[in-house]
Amino acid sequence: MILEANCKINIGLDVLRRREDGFHDLETVMFPVRGLYDTVEVVANGLPCSRISIAGLGIDCPDDDNICLKAARIMTERFGTGGVDIKLCKRIPFGAGLGGGSSDGVAVIKAVNAIFNLGLSDDTLTETAAAFGSDTAFFVRNTPQLCTGRGEKVEPITLDLHGLTLVVAKPDEGVSTKEAYAGINPHVPQHSVAELVARPVAQWQGALKNDFEPSVFASHPRIHRLKQAMLEQGAVYASMSGSGSAVFGLFDKDSAFNPPFDGVFVHTEKL
Repeated sequence: MILEANCKINIGLDVLRRREDGFHDLETVMFPVRGLYDTVEVVANGLPCSRISIAGLGIDCPDDDNICLKAARIMTERFGTGGVDIKLCKRIPFGAGLGGGSSDGVAVIKAVNAIFNLGLSDDTLTETAAAFGSDTAFFVRNTPQLCTGRGEKVEPITLDLHGLTLVVAKPDEGVSTKEAYAGINPHVPQHSVAELVARPVAQWQGALKNDFEPSVFASHPRIHRLKQAMLEQGAVYASMSGSGSAVFGLFDKDSAFNPPFDGVFVHTEKL
């Protein structure tokens, strides 16, 4: 079975408080980016263990620690499935705040569910996905979702961006989750992400914010420059996605984005 594991962007991201378990409560809207995806092929191998091979873009972790293998192992532990062979072709940049790894892991549990005829519901898959990542639950339904808790609590949200052009850009540098959270100042804002995202897109800029931006921009000025360039080139809304380093812009007309420096990955799609 071959699945296209697409990425996501975060539209607004508030880090509300630090929890006793060391995680943070947050509120964000995740939105699927259909045209930017990894390819995940999963087949039963008749063995008690799962294996993986990886092609495409590099990943900064050993193969044995890959989230796809973690997902396959959880399915074996919870539901008694046999092993699978996984072929992962990476197209989504690593360390970008686009959720590529989480999407790959969810693709594996969806494939295992189908291959072994488990018949698991979306609710069960969502609970299972939350066991190996904070933003994995979103990818089970893969529609616009309001995400709370540490990102694992999801509920559908109406968000129509039809007709806009989305541009995602990532410089040749990454931001680790640890680095991003080290500079955060948790707080509860006057207006929630859910309230702000209900406004017209033209009213988002300056109101709908990503709490990771101030500290990340201070340490990575090129990421900040990418966001500025998108606004200068006509984006009606631009923001960093997740904890970075990717930036995205929403444009109300077709136009090619010209990065202000070299070495930038750019993806464009019509919504």
